Amino acid sequence: MVTFEELGLREDLLQGIKALGFATPTPLPEMVIPAALKSEADLIALAQTGTGKTAAFGLPLLHRCDASRRTVQSLILCPTRELCVQVAGDLENYAKFAKHYKVVAVYGGASIEQQIRQLRSGAQVIVATPGRLVDLLQRQDVHLDDVHTVVLDEADEMLNMGFKDALDLILESVPERRNIWLFSATMPAEVRRIAKTYMRHPQEVSAGNDTQSNSNIQHEFYLCRADDRYATLKRIVDSLPGIYGLIFCRTKNETKEVAEQMIRDGYNADALHGDLVQADRDRVMTRFREGLLQLLVATDVAARGIDVSDISHVINYNLPDETEIYTHRTGRTGRAGRNGIAISIVTSRQESRITQIERKLKTTVQRKSIPTGVEVCEKQLFHIVKSIHDQKVEDADIEPFMPRIYAELADLTKEELIKRFASVEFNRFLAYYRNAPDINIGAKGGRTKNENSSSAGSTFQTDNGMHRLFVNIGTMDGVSKKEFLSLLTEEIHIPGSSIGNIDLNKTCLHVEVDPKFVAQLRKGLEDFSLNGRAVKVDNAKPQSGDGGGGGYKKRYSGGGGGGYDKKKYGGKARR
Repeated sequence: MVTFEELGLREDLLQGIKALGFATPTPLPEMVIPAALKSEADLIALAQTGTGKTAAFGLPLLHRCDASRRTVQSLILCPTRELCVQVAGDLENYAKFAKHYKVVAVYGGASIEQQIRQLRSGAQVIVATPGRLVDLLQRQDVHLDDVHTVVLDEADEMLNMGFKDALDLILESVPERRNIWLFSATMPAEVRRIAKTYMRHPQEVSAGNDTQSNSNIQHEFYLCRADDRYATLKRIVDSLPGIYGLIFCRTKNETKEVAEQMIRDGYNADALHGDLVQADRDRVMTRFREGLLQLLVATDVAARGIDVSDISHVINYNLPDETEIYTHRTGRTGRAGRNGIAISIVTSRQESRITQIERKLKTTVQRKSIPTGVEVCEKQLFHIVKSIHDQKVEDADIEPFMPRIYAELADLTKEELIKRFASVEFNRFLAYYRNAPDINIGAKGGRTKNENSSSAGSTFQTDNGMHRLFVNIGTMDGVSKKEFLSLLTEEIHIPGSSIGNIDLNKTCLHVEVDPKFVAQLRKGLEDFSLNGRAVKVDNAKPQSGDGGGGGYKKRYSGGGGGGYDKKKYGGKARR
């Protein structure tokens, strides 16, 4: 087995690799690093995500830079800002013990003035998105005359995103370059054109290509009716209590709707899509990378740059049109030698696409049955049991409380204690799934209207069993969707799964709710007043809303005059 020490890298870089806990390279760095160090030839590397690309080009690139010179010597181009930040961070980690290197990331959505100041202070390596680098070139705030190596990371995706002209302009602005290293999962015609136009007799290496799938990934699909897609997603997630996963959607709107419905239903989820401002994108990604977010719902483009090694599951809420995109998505799991599971939710009309994927990737996609309510409850129960069994006990901290605990539980037998501890979370799932129908295609019985029937790929309609109500408060009153939803769930005690769309306008809002909770919602809301005005609820015809505002702190006054402060995040509101 080859070690990093045998690849010819400098000692200070080897120290950085060792500090990161890496001992042996994956196949791609093992092939690329010696070639990049010993040869002046251009390089094409075909590699899927998760194969060690950043180490493959980043380590030899740093090795070849002269730290004593404060000019830009190497340029790395990435398709998205997330990937740009990720690559720059990895290079800084590699160079932790090589004190004189400076890596600057330049990308849209952040202050260009701050990036210019960083460049002017001197940098050997720029990691950039094409659009922002073109802006800097046109302003003459960056000079690439001394660049000897250009890396095109995920070249196919940069072209898919429309950066062809930008890449041409950038490559023409690096007249004295010695090398281009092109990394791509696939080699469509446009990537071949760049290689033919700008590269000189490139050497090609491959660590898996577009006709192979990561052997660490198990592929599965669930067949359902179109209007059961969201219910199927819930069943899958509920049957995987420890899931740490990515859910891919086709469009920004679908991503928003799925994420909003999952949050409404109590899941630890959030969305990543192109409409988010940079600060929100960074917040969501930080929470996901740190494991504070269990499920991330994303579009394909927004998910570029997600380099999290321990993602357990990737779920295709809708199959992508191209097999290459399927490969990119599923490559987010099963990384760094770990095993992963790729799940697709498909309808009968899409089932033939599974056969195409199997043929193209030379793998098997196993059909699985949608979990029944009983199966979900069983999975949750034994997850709870295992959590209790494996719970670490801080003896010194809990010991002072044990006498009172013993006294409080003295009237319970061992069997009763076990049942009650196991029932803490189990009862919630049991209540929801007790009479849940089998939603597999061909199952007897079929699905009832009462099960949470949101497809989350389209807006709620009254013919889906929801009742639409008009409420006479809106954004002019300082109301936001998030806190109106909290009011319904926390104060009026309506289950989140029984609340549909909330369409928020300036002077009013419309809310959709399960018919069995209409009376409870009416009574609960009409107990409140807002800014001295009584809250009124009435029936409404379906209509579009304007969308909601941000969080706020607002005092609602109940009929008894008590009132409560509603905090922006979490906390229990009081009447």
